[in-house]
Amino acid sequence: MLRKFAAGALVAGMASLWLTTAHAHSIKAEPNEAVQASFDIIETTIVTRDDVAVFTTRVRGQAGTEKPRATGKFEGSDVYAYVWPTSLNSGDIGFERDQGIVALAVTFHPDFDDAAKGGRNRDVWHPHWVVLAEDKACGGGLKVIDIPPGEKPKVPETWPGVPLLIDSPAYPTELKGDAVDVTIPLSLIGGIEGASYDGVTAGLKVNGNLHAPLLCVSNVFKVASGNLSLPGKVMPAK
Repeated sequence: MLRKFAAGALVAGMASLWLTTAHAHSIKAEPNEAVQASFDIIETTIVTRDDVAVFTTRVRGQAGTEKPRATGKFEGSDVYAYVWPTSLNSGDIGFERDQGIVALAVTFHPDFDDAAKGGRNRDVWHPHWVVLAEDKACGGGLKVIDIPPGEKPKVPETWPGVPLLIDSPAYPTELKGDAVDVTIPLSLIGGIEGASYDGVTAGLKVNGNLHAPLLCVSNVFKVASGNLSLPGKVMPAK
């Protein structure tokens, strides 16, 4: 599924990419001038350190400088994201098991709030867990999985109340210089040690008719590995 998505969604002119040595724990990518500098991934890493996991993406430019333009309405609005697709199970982050592709995403969307317990987050970069599935109706080939009307699946405590498999935890998140960092207590994510991962920068879009799929991956800016093969391995920091 991931490979199919990558084949259909990668931007033209992707530069050649390479992995670090077998004992390293990051995915490195050559800069690509065809990609906006703030989304041009040059390295993606997930490491464990003491009692936390640290998710990091470094870009060619300054992280977070490019943001979607506000439209003044929810339907049809845009979301920009720094994303870490992983091999985690949806059950590891508080949803039912085996629901789809689990990814951590740091997002910015100026037209709506989706923080837990009704909080405001439209004016800051902030983290989400999302569960993704393939959908040909989406320009990027993937959607955040919808919750059908009337269904009440298991959701995390910080689920924002929207009909999507999305979580809004208040993990410490920092965009500084060329890096995006998210720090997560290991006690809150089962299965992270030894998990596989990749790095993606992407745009998402809310359906203009507010129908399923409600939130699509509409455009992939760059994939760290080049093919979404999740070659990174979560290892202790050195």
